[in-house]
Amino acid sequence: MKHKDTEANLLTSGAESVITPYRKVLLAIACGLAVANIYYAHPLLDSIANDFHIHPSTIGMVITVTQVFYAVGLIFLVPLGDLINPRRLILSQMVLMCATLVVIGFSSSEIIFFFGIAVVGVLATITQTIVAYASTLSSPSERGSIVGFVTSGIVIGILLARTISGIIADLGGWRAVYFTSAVLMFLIAILLSQKLPNTTYKQSPLPYPKLLRSVLLLFAEEKILLIRGILALFIFAAFSTLWTSLVMPLSAPPHSLSHTIIGAFGIAGVAGAIAAAKAGQLADRGLGQRTTGIALLLLVSSWVFIDLLNYSLFALVIGIILLDLAIQAVHVTNQSFILALRPEARSRLTAAYMTFYSIGSALGSISSTTMYDKFGWDGVCLLGASFSIIALLFWMITRKSTE
Repeated sequence: MKHKDTEANLLTSGAESVITPYRKVLLAIACGLAVANIYYAHPLLDSIANDFHIHPSTIGMVITVTQVFYAVGLIFLVPLGDLINPRRLILSQMVLMCATLVVIGFSSSEIIFFFGIAVVGVLATITQTIVAYASTLSSPSERGSIVGFVTSGIVIGILLARTISGIIADLGGWRAVYFTSAVLMFLIAILLSQKLPNTTYKQSPLPYPKLLRSVLLLFAEEKILLIRGILALFIFAAFSTLWTSLVMPLSAPPHSLSHTIIGAFGIAGVAGAIAAAKAGQLADRGLGQRTTGIALLLLVSSWVFIDLLNYSLFALVIGIILLDLAIQAVHVTNQSFILALRPEARSRLTAAYMTFYSIGSALGSISSTTMYDKFGWDGVCLLGASFSIIALLFWMITRKSTE
């Protein structure tokens, strides 16, 4: 009891951190497992279409539905972390996610399947609630480091989801992917329920409707939020430009790689994501702006290597590492700045910031496939480099106003 009271006092004062290394790892794993549920379906679309007799032109809606409802969750669900106990919110979403994954695995019609996928999209926003929660558990001196570590779990989950999904599907079919995920989510929920501090929180005095409206007010009241949000829009447009279109040149001659091998390129991105977790430590030392500038230069240069795909797959791997390292570094630095603005509104700040992420991801996905169809891989790389250069120029213009 004394230990729990101490944790509650530390959390309230914000002077020290109550997030142990073990808790930090659990939160990162939880983020990775949760966000992966959005991306498991990517290599399974053919199998799902055959199972439900869905036309190939329609099955692509699976990706659209999850992204649209993820945005819905950002707007309506993540801000609840400022209204109710975030620990309770996280565990509740995890239990609901487990149940939904089981429903998807047993789905007997495309209606049930699409309904389940939509719910998964909404509940996957638990990742952002966890990031805000980790920030609350952290002391100011190590907030960037902890946010960076937990956020790296999200990136690793995104990058490895397709590979893991393909392997499990080859062994037991597409439904086994969702059953396996349900079991893993349930196990991590049990561990979190045992290890997360059961503390009391100061709740927002605003009723839920006003709480949602206050998210919009944050853009007007906090210049850093708006500037860093716009920066996130461009870097995630570049990120989505690469990963949405990469499968097309790699699966076509002269490479003609299998989906399993193509998915393995995500491992290169993981290396960059892990290294970029150090960006949070630099932000804690007051080097956030310098880190952002260096990372954006790396992002621009990465497209030189990525454009060599048809000449060297090794050069492509180098480009992927640089790109994911750069984007993760900027993303973690953004969050470090934003989450320090208003401790009582961290969930709303996260929701507002990640809205730009959704817009940027959608922009990159839509425009990259169009560019590849009309101008090939060179067109895709030109598009990605353009997003990256715009991000760099925008940072240079706004740098002084946010220091």
